[in-house]
Amino acid sequence: MADYRMPSLGADMDDGTLLRWLVNPGDAVRRGDVVAVVETTKGAIDVEIFQDGVIDTLVVEPGSKVPVGAVLATLEPSGEEEAPTASVGSGPEPALHQPDSGPAIDSSVQNLEHRGARRRKVSPAARKRALELGVPLDELPGTGPDGAVTLADVESAVTVSSPGSGDAMRQTIASAMTRSKREIPHYYLDTEMHFEPAMEWLASQNAERSVTERLLYVVLLVKGIATALRDYPELNGHRRQGRFVAAERIHVGVAIALRGGGLVAPAIRNADRMDLDSLMQALRDLVQRARSGGLRGSEVADPTITLTSLGDLSVDRVYPVIYPPQVAIVGFGTPVLRPWVLGERVVPRRVIHGSLAADHRVSDGHRGGLFLRQVDRLLQEPENL
Repeated sequence: MADYRMPSLGADMDDGTLLRWLVNPGDAVRRGDVVAVVETTKGAIDVEIFQDGVIDTLVVEPGSKVPVGAVLATLEPSGEEEAPTASVGSGPEPALHQPDSGPAIDSSVQNLEHRGARRRKVSPAARKRALELGVPLDELPGTGPDGAVTLADVESAVTVSSPGSGDAMRQTIASAMTRSKREIPHYYLDTEMHFEPAMEWLASQNAERSVTERLLYVVLLVKGIATALRDYPELNGHRRQGRFVAAERIHVGVAIALRGGGLVAPAIRNADRMDLDSLMQALRDLVQRARSGGLRGSEVADPTITLTSLGDLSVDRVYPVIYPPQVAIVGFGTPVLRPWVLGERVVPRRVIHGSLAADHRVSDGHRGGLFLRQVDRLLQEPENL
């Protein structure tokens, strides 16, 4: 028998609310099947199972809020698929989806001195979250066993002062970014890229297409980044437990602004292997499902690097913050018309600023600069992407 646990859908996730089950006891499931819908601050996420078998017991009732790592269901593995309990439901690449640090089960508590005399119980996850959010534990009522303060109690205290899903997401994003800036030694690089060849090629391609089949220039950026990463694996992966693990695949997360506020950055998996039409289709699909609440857990948890593009906001440059446990993020501004030297002439040409924020524990400015130069070169020949 194996356990199916609440997956981690990113470094900023501590818990989720099970909205509904899509399977029943006795149902046969295969790796990749969506078995439940979980509500997080990023919205409703379809979560998959990553082991073949038969559902035995549904442990958690819909409507329950449970921490990352808590058992949601038990599974009878089929054939030779049986794996260690901890990996079931953790994702196609289990190392990418493990909880960041610390115990995950809310019922595990420890005694802490309170006001010198009284000892109260606070779960490790609740204490960690309270520290991140600045919530004082002294006067926070506990709803756990024997009055223990749970992660849900801490989250509820924040929700009282931050009504609305957009505010909750903003608080979660702020916590993750605060941790990123505090713990990751960022270095930043910025370069101006000649974008006229890419825009001219794109215009010629779109002239022969229907409106629904046209390409956006952001797909050129995705493909350029993904292709360049093949030669710079130190920018593509995750840093966990004090060491860097390079990813075997290239899954580019694309930052998508949500209508209600906040953003998500789901992954386009294997972006370096896709042609531009497939990338455009994948991007449209992600944007639609991100804004309607239909993302899969693996899409949220899988990015090995992130792209943020503020081109539609007339922003020249963007200096993004790394989303842990990733070790790099790429930003692009708006293509703008600038004087450009071609041979002995100065002519008007569209240019775009590309920036890189990377973890100095894993890479350095020299390698980061070479990566940006490679992206620039690839964008000069869009027909070869």
